[in-house]
Formats: sequence, structure tokens, C-alpha cells
Amino acid sequence: MLRGTGCSWKKCAFCDYHLDFSTNTKENFLLNREVLSKVTGCYGVLEVDNCGSFTELDSSTMKELMRVCVEKKIKNIHFECHWHNRNKIPELKQSFANLGITAKFKCGAETFDIPFREKVMNKGMGLDTDVQDLRRYFDECILLFGLKGQTKDSMLSDIETGLSNFERIYVNVMCDNSAPLKPDSEAVEVFYKEILPVLEPDPRADVFTDNLDFSQEEITIL
Repeated sequence: MLRGTGCSWKKCAFCDYHLDFSTNTKENFLLNREVLSKVTGCYGVLEVDNCGSFTELDSSTMKELMRVCVEKKIKNIHFECHWHNRNKIPELKQSFANLGITAKFKCGAETFDIPFREKVMNKGMGLDTDVQDLRRYFDECILLFGLKGQTKDSMLSDIETGLSNFERIYVNVMCDNSAPLKPDSEAVEVFYKEILPVLEPDPRADVFTDNLDFSQEEITIL
């Protein structure tokens, strides 16, 4: 987990993770350099998160990240990116490709129910943005379950759509935080009883049942 200058959107109704930021890029770099020094590269894969998009990481951090990837022989790296920053993806993908590294990008689609995504979650992706638009830019997607209005059928539909259109899905179970949208106990119960058993055997699905599954103190080290 790295620290950036802050999510450029900051309006998702379910999220307060954007509060983990600093506008001081020098301090961010010092912190991020320390975190990156812990990367071992033993699996050749690196997951990078910063409570926002990769575009909010300072240039010094990005240069250090590339240096570490080359030094540790990282072959695959994964970033998160908001839809608003999608046009920055090709340049970074090419920069890593020039180093012999495959960069994958995931988008917080949250759901493929567009009215729910925009009117309830307030994702800011627009009512005209559908899965076909997303797959043109992103390799992977993030889904969010456990909200009022979500059902067994809607969650299964999101999973099917995600796996049909992306290489991998990341499923988050809604946890309570300071944001206005709260977990719904019935939807969460449906997830654990009806959805989790379906997801667990699938090697293309990662499930995060706690918002600390990705450590707040260090990058996921692989």
C-alpha cells in the first residue's frame, strides 16, 4: 500500500479510504520508498494500491517502483484506476512493457447495474458507461457487495458479467466506515450464505471480507 496525493473523485457514497493521502509529494515519496524496499519479488508479481488511482502517485515514486520491479525481476504488476483517469493507462502500460513487465489495470466497477452504480453508489462514471466501455481500458474489475438493494440474483449477475469480460475480479464485502452508504445485514448474509461458496473455488476471483485485507501499512508483497 502506497500513499498518493488523494483520489480525484472523492464522491463515492460508500468510500472514505480517500482520506489516506498527503499533498506533500516529498513526504509521500519517502514513505513509499521505505515501503517499496520491502518488496522481495519472490513470485514475480506485485499489487500496488494507494487508496485512489495510480495517477495520484508522484513521479519519484513511479520511478522508484519501476527500478524496484527491474531489480526484483517483477514480471507482472497490478494497478487500480478510476474511470476518469483511463486515458493515462496506455502510456504507463507501455512504460512497463518497455521494461519487459506486463501491467494490468483494474477498475472499481462495483456493479454492472448502471443506475445503482451511479444513483446509489455515486461512482461518477456516467449513465452511458457500460461493461463494453470498461473492458476497452481495464483488464480486471472490482465489485462491491453487501448493500441494500443487492440480491442473490444481482450479485451472481455481476460475477458472471465480471468473469465474462475481465481476466480477474476482486470482490469486496461492504464494511462500515464514515461514508453515508452503510452495509446491509441482509445483503451481507446473502453474500456469505449464497455467493461466497460459488466464488471460493474460482481461481479468477479474489474475495476481501475486511477492508484491511490489503494492509494499510505496506504494499502487498509477493
